[in-house]
Amino acid sequence: MKIKAIFFNLLLLFFLLHGAKATASEKNEKNRDIKKEYAEFKTHHLKDTHSFKLFYYKKGDKKYYVSFPLPIIAYSYRLKNLDVFMSSSFYDEKNKRKTHTINGITYHIDKYSEKLIATNEANSQKIDIIDFSITKNVVLIFICFLLMSYVFVSMARSYKKGPIPHGLGRFLEPIVLYIRDDIARPNIGEKHYRKYMGFLLTVFFFIWFVNLFGLTPIGSNVTNNIAVTASLAILTYIITTFTANKDYWGHIFWMPGVPVPMKFILAPIEILGTIIKPFSLMIRLYANMTAGHVVLMSMIGLIFIFHNWIAGPLGFGLAFALCLLELLVCVLQAYIFTMLSALYFGGAVEEHH
Repeated sequence: MKIKAIFFNLLLLFFLLHGAKATASEKNEKNRDIKKEYAEFKTHHLKDTHSFKLFYYKKGDKKYYVSFPLPIIAYSYRLKNLDVFMSSSFYDEKNKRKTHTINGITYHIDKYSEKLIATNEANSQKIDIIDFSITKNVVLIFICFLLMSYVFVSMARSYKKGPIPHGLGRFLEPIVLYIRDDIARPNIGEKHYRKYMGFLLTVFFFIWFVNLFGLTPIGSNVTNNIAVTASLAILTYIITTFTANKDYWGHIFWMPGVPVPMKFILAPIEILGTIIKPFSLMIRLYANMTAGHVVLMSMIGLIFIFHNWIAGPLGFGLAFALCLLELLVCVLQAYIFTMLSALYFGGAVEEHH
């Protein structure tokens, strides 16, 4: 038995060494190419770009990229000039980035920030522009809007035929009832919950759907964009502020039950707390979704960076397990954002006796 164990250990050692038998120069060069391609892949997935890069194929020594360009819309308010062209103008036949000049303005996309930059063709001075370009995130938000509209309109029509929904409504009805009965009613109250249901349902399904789109190969992680999470948090803050009753503002500016000198100390703290609440909503959603995708991309990168038969299956297994976990995280983050928004709404309309 000991001889068999030694034999299998030596055999395992041989295969491990055999997997890494390439010369140092060849291996380093191959690793550089793989790491470069992987960095581009990760950047494409995590950042908001101006095109959908689908895949590439090789024909001889040349690479041919298949992508879906998106429109670039830039307005210069000083020159009063509007330029519209496709993002494919920024790439040559070898998929290398280049500048594009139109109407005396030279445009290019920053390699690191993916932002559109404009300069004067004559003197190379930077020109301030307003960027209305359609990016991946914008496309997915529109797709999500159309999908949600179709789903909820179909669900509403099915109720006209009878009390029991049909089709996709049978799957969504328990979720809608859960948000109403277990999130809105307990946290906001029976008297006021109805006026907030539209926002709570919209924000829950929007975050859930865009998070699911982010797990697809061609998708973009919309909630990885701080501007998107900030917009959702600001909406929660605006609704909380403009629907709050006098008891809510009285508790902030003139807290009952405390000595008068303490009221002047606690008022700025309470005002700051109203700003911190939406800020925490924004950071929580952004950080959790970004961290999950970074870890997932890292696990996938292990498959290509390590050249042996152990790291490949191991990286694939970890990436597959993380994908399943991300499916749970998608709905969990939507639930947390909706629950906390309902808590803030409930605190704004709570009546003190």
